Amino acid sequence: MPEQDKRIKLGGSLWMTVGGESLGGLGRVQLLALVGEQGSITHAAKAMKMSYKAAWDAIDTMNNLAGEPLVERVAGGKGGGGTRLTPRGQQLVENFRRIEAEHQRFIAQLGQQAQGIADDYLLIRNISMKTSARNHFAGTVTRVVHGAVNDEVEIEVRPGLCIVATVTHESAEGLGLAVGAQAFALVKASSIVVVTEAEGAHFSARNRLDGTVSRIAAGAVNDEVVMDVADGVSIAAVITHASSEALGLAVGARATAIFKASSVIVGAPA
Repeated sequence: MPEQDKRIKLGGSLWMTVGGESLGGLGRVQLLALVGEQGSITHAAKAMKMSYKAAWDAIDTMNNLAGEPLVERVAGGKGGGGTRLTPRGQQLVENFRRIEAEHQRFIAQLGQQAQGIADDYLLIRNISMKTSARNHFAGTVTRVVHGAVNDEVEIEVRPGLCIVATVTHESAEGLGLAVGAQAFALVKASSIVVVTEAEGAHFSARNRLDGTVSRIAAGAVNDEVVMDVADGVSIAAVITHASSEALGLAVGARATAIFKASSVIVGAPA
C-alpha cells in the first residue's frame, strides 16, 4: 500500500455577491461562458448536466441581480433563434476568469506554506483564548512522569525553557498529555515569587526562570514586574511595592521568577 499523503493542502472557491445576494461563482460563470460559445441555453444546460429550466432560472437570477441583462434571446434568423451573451455578460465572464486565475495563484502560494499556516492557526487560537491568568505559555509536552494520583508534566516553551506542572492523572489522560502533544501552561502573576541574587540558592519550587526586568508598573500597594526570560517569552509577577523596592528591581536588572508546579494550570487545544 502506498503511503498516504498527509500534507496539509488548501483549497478555496470564488463567488460574487450583489447587495448580499449570491450572483454566482465558477459554476454560473461556466454556464454563461457555454451560452456564449454555443449560442444555446439547451446545449449549455446539457454540458453543465442541469435542466433547461434550472439553467434559465440561474440566468434570470443573474440578470436581475446584475441590474442589466447578461444573456439575451435572439429571435428568428437562419438558425431559428437562440441566446447570446450581452457585452456586459462577456465582460463579466472575462473578468471573472482573470480574477479566478489570480485567486488560484494565491491559493497555490498559501499551499506552499501550509504547514506554517497550520502552526500559526494553533498560535492564533491560543492567543485568542481569554483567561484570568496573567501568564500564558504554549509549547510541546516533552516528558510525563506518571504517579498514582498526580502526574508531572514538562512543557517545552522554547529550547532550553521548560515549565513543569503537576496535574491529576485523570486530567492528564483527559487532556491527552503525552510526549509530543501540544499544550499550554497558565500561571497567575500572584503565584510567582521574584528573587534577586539567586546564584547558588536552592528552592523547593519546581520552576525557576532567570531573566531581565523589562517593565515595572508601580502601584500604591502592589507592583507588576515583567521579566524577559527568553527570546519572545516574558513572565509577569505581582509583588508588593515594598518588596519591589527592597529587591532593588529596576528595568535591566537581573531577577528570577519562581513558582510551584502545583501553581501551573495545564490545558490542551480542543
